[in-house]
Amino acid sequence: MERGRAGAPVKVFIVSDMEGVAGIVKWQQVDGGKEKRSYHEGRELYTEEINAAVRGAKAAGATEIVVMDCHGAGEQGCDAALFVAMHAKAGTPDGVLSHTVSGQAWRDLQFNGVSVGETGINAALCGQWGCPVVLVTGDEAVCKEATELLGAGLTTVAVKKGLGRFSARQLTPLKAREVIEDGAKRSLKDLSAVKPYDPGRPAEIRVEFTTPDRLVEYRNRRGTEQVDDLTLVSKADDWWSAWSQFYF
Repeated sequence: MERGRAGAPVKVFIVSDMEGVAGIVKWQQVDGGKEKRSYHEGRELYTEEINAAVRGAKAAGATEIVVMDCHGAGEQGCDAALFVAMHAKAGTPDGVLSHTVSGQAWRDLQFNGVSVGETGINAALCGQWGCPVVLVTGDEAVCKEATELLGAGLTTVAVKKGLGRFSARQLTPLKAREVIEDGAKRSLKDLSAVKPYDPGRPAEIRVEFTTPDRLVEYRNRRGTEQVDDLTLVSKADDWWSAWSQFYF
């Protein structure tokens, strides 16, 4: 394995979501609502895919592994990031449970004119700390989306093929874990295969909402500009500043 910093032990950051897990195709499996049996089943499937990525990273020689559910932060000091169980961005026809940030409120998100989803958000957060994303797992749609954004050096593992937003042809859970473990191991062979993602400087973040009322909570935040009834723009010298003033 090539080291992220000359001779240093490799610290791997596993960022995980839930919608991209093999066996998950409906909201009840991920939201912890009334159908608790579905949610508990989803949690077990989710945990085992994360464990598979951990095994693969350890087999590749990782000396420290940090796991985070993908709803909040980057991680300083990591050599590589593995994204497990990701979903495609809002509006993707064959993306299982596709959405961006909110399943109801966000229609499109762009970084400097490039439409992105949560893979892009988390890749930019990792890139802020100089950490490349070397693996993305999930459905075929998110694997394609991630490769287009991060480049051909990215390792992807598709565990299902969306037939719509709420149906898919899927690998069995055991097979999905097997290919995720293998993908994690392969992805860490060369940490230079994917560059840390930087959306560019200066940075413009543009969010189009589904309805005008969804825009209201963000409208008066520092550094944001409402350009029409559905769209807000945040501009700054760099992506992190533009994201922080809009989102936090």
